[in-house]
Amino acid sequence: MEANELSGVLLLDKPAGYTSHDLVNKVRRLYHTKRVGHTGTLDPMATGLLVVLVGRAAKAAEYLVAGKKKYEALLRLGCSTDTEDTTGTVLTTSDQIPSKGEIDAILPRFRGKIEQIPPMYSALKVGGQKLVDLARKGQVVERKPRPIEVFELTLLPTEDPAEYRLFATVSAGTYIRTLCADIGRALGCGGVMAALRRIETGGFSIEDATAIDALETYDDEKLASLLLPMEKLFSALPALDLSPFHEKLIRGGAMVALYKLGEVARALPLEAKVRLNDAGGSFFALGECRLDPEGNPTIKAIKTFVL
Repeated sequence: MEANELSGVLLLDKPAGYTSHDLVNKVRRLYHTKRVGHTGTLDPMATGLLVVLVGRAAKAAEYLVAGKKKYEALLRLGCSTDTEDTTGTVLTTSDQIPSKGEIDAILPRFRGKIEQIPPMYSALKVGGQKLVDLARKGQVVERKPRPIEVFELTLLPTEDPAEYRLFATVSAGTYIRTLCADIGRALGCGGVMAALRRIETGGFSIEDATAIDALETYDDEKLASLLLPMEKLFSALPALDLSPFHEKLIRGGAMVALYKLGEVARALPLEAKVRLNDAGGSFFALGECRLDPEGNPTIKAIKTFVL
């Protein structure tokens, strides 16, 4: 890692028709670096917020805490497909479209802590193989239900009686197209996701995102100005401002006793993660509360982002 490497968080408004990897490749070219990742895949038909990690920020992905995500979607009732969205092969159709009242009556069962069976057309792996690869071969394997949480769920009618605008705030790992399919199944008519837009994730908002077409018109200076500090990825975590002495110890890989680092540190539970700042208040590393060999609580850097 070079200390002057261009690094940070880039918020993109993904258009339909692109894969998340397509946009990563564009960012690699525009920012002249191979070190680019993202924090959550969007399917090609989906639009909205894609959080892209540039330079040293790409190393942060494995340490990010899963948080809430907010989506807008279009639920189409009266059919089901093998992909649970409108890109798939139609399996069933029905002209018995339920009323708004019938829909409202079943929605409570899809709010709160529920279980969801991941779709076959997903990147999850079973026995070392992606489900989507198996699905494309015509194979269907048993998937175990996974706990998710739906914090908010609202359906609003459109001019088409078979289509509803869906607004959902959900936990990480939730499939909106599966939510649409499950709602349609509960109504007895089938349902698919006809459109999807992510508007919030990881504490970031679509309102602050840049369109990829605009990005390609900017010069290097403008592109650099769009990068948010890496610290923004961990804004929900407590911060510790270290003295030059303790900063040097932690940068060298040492564990530093919590009681030496102030009131905020002393209140940290075991395994808690924290932002580590230098004496000037600038973020340089992610730390974790761990026990030393004698069983005393300490802070140790688990990933340094700024040299």
